[in-house]
This record gives sequence, C-alpha cells and structure tokens, in this order.
Amino acid sequence: DRMSLMEHANVLPLTAVAWSSNFGSCPKNFTLISITEDGAAANFTRGFAMKSGYYLCFSKDLKGGVVVSDIQIISDKDSIPHGYSYITEYLDPKTTVSKKKRVIVRTSPLASVETAVLDIKLTAKSKMLLQHYTYVGDINGYVLWCRKGPFSTPVPKAKPRSVSLDLCGLSLDEPSAPPRLPLQHRNVPATQPQSRLSHRRHTLQVRDFLETSGDSSVQAITALDGVPFSLHPDFDLQANDTALQLNSQLGNIRIKTVKDIENEYNYTFAVEESAAKRIRPSVST
Repeated sequence: DRMSLMEHANVLPLTAVAWSSNFGSCPKNFTLISITEDGAAANFTRGFAMKSGYYLCFSKDLKGGVVVSDIQIISDKDSIPHGYSYITEYLDPKTTVSKKKRVIVRTSPLASVETAVLDIKLTAKSKMLLQHYTYVGDINGYVLWCRKGPFSTPVPKAKPRSVSLDLCGLSLDEPSAPPRLPLQHRNVPATQPQSRLSHRRHTLQVRDFLETSGDSSVQAITALDGVPFSLHPDFDLQANDTALQLNSQLGNIRIKTVKDIENEYNYTFAVEESAAKRIRPSVST
C-alpha cells in the first residue's frame, strides 16, 4: 500500500522494548502499553488484587544511536538466536511472572539499516487481525503485533547563538543588523593623526599592512619604530671640537687582509699530531 509506505516514512523507529511493573517504574522516555487494541487490560500478571503488574513498554529515543530491527517471541527451552537479546526489565522486587516464553529483540546501528520496527501492539483475542501489522506470537494469552518499514530521523535544529558586539568582527556569519559604529576594511588600518607618528613609522605601517594578509594576527612593528635616530655627541664631527683628534685615531687603524690574519695566527698542530702518532708501549704478560 502506497499510503502505508508514506505513513511509515514519517514515523520514528523503536529504539528499545522492555517490561515494566507500572507507570511509576516505567522510565520517562518509554511508553507503557496498558490497554490492548480490543479494549482489554494489557497486564500480563493476572490475579486478584495485584498491586504490581507486568506490562510491555517501548521507547523511540534516538540518543543511543540504535534501533530495533526485529522482534520475536521464543520459548524458554529454545536457544536465543545470534544478534538477539532479551528485553530489559523495569520491575518491582516483589513481582513474580511466568517466563515460559520470552520476548527478544535485535538492535542495529541507526546508520546501518533502512527499515526497522516502527510500532508494537497487543490484542487479547487471537482471531483479531490488525491491518499493516505482522503477527509476532502469543504470550500469556496476548498476541503481539509489530509494524516494520522505512523510517525517518528528525533533523537536528541549530540552537540560537547570542554573539556580543565585541565578537561580531570575529564571526564568519554576516551580521543580521548593522552595528552602531561604521565598519572599516580589515586589511587596512585605521588612519591616525600624522603628527603623532614619525615619517619612518608611518611608512613602515602602510608597507607592512599591504604585504601582510588579512588573516595574519602579527604585524611587522617593533619597539624601535617611532624613535628618532641621532648620533651620540662624542661621534658628531660638526658639533664636537675633537674632530681632528678623532680623525687621527681613525687613521691609525690598520686594516688586515685574510693573508695577514692567517700568517699572524697560524698554528700547525704539530705537537698534537706527533702525540697522536706515538705507539703505546706494550706490557708483556
């Protein structure tokens, strides 16, 4: 049926099936089946004035990343098939039930299967048939039915983010509303008054920003930028009267060539070489 397939595609799969004594012992993310499809109580423990019962419950919570791909009912004498496991029990300590037949399920990773168990239902009369459901088996006077098919997973919704005004410049997303202050291009520095900067530092700033990419966080500005350059008064020939004396001292400096340095500091290592060639005396035993 096309209508049935369309309905299956919009239904979440079962992720777990379990036994529960009552609504109090049933986990919050599980749904307890308390009434059968034909209007009977779905308590598997039948008796007079029973405080705790024995109900089937199921979950569709996809946080665990697994789905129920198959469900079966087997006898306690049969061996459990490979890949199956008994369903979990959330029961009161005083609850006693007959386990001549057991409900088993096969769980598979969410991304590895395309079809899974979408729903389970119970009937008290075995002659009643449920449309679009498959007969699983009878247990303690009840009949278990399941519906299989393709399933859909909910698309996770993005949580709204609150970005402060200071972090708007670091975000890759376009701002929803224009900021109060006018924006400047990231690759070009803000223009500062020319009187506060020396001509040399202003030239370096403009050249460094043009050569550095916009993603770089390190600027080629050192601590010496902006410091005026001037000679020490002792070396200023125009302002010092000892210019002639300094020129005479500079004239006495003799520039040595490489050959002069090698001749002056030449060392042949003859002593070390002769010591290395010596033969150690052998001691007779």
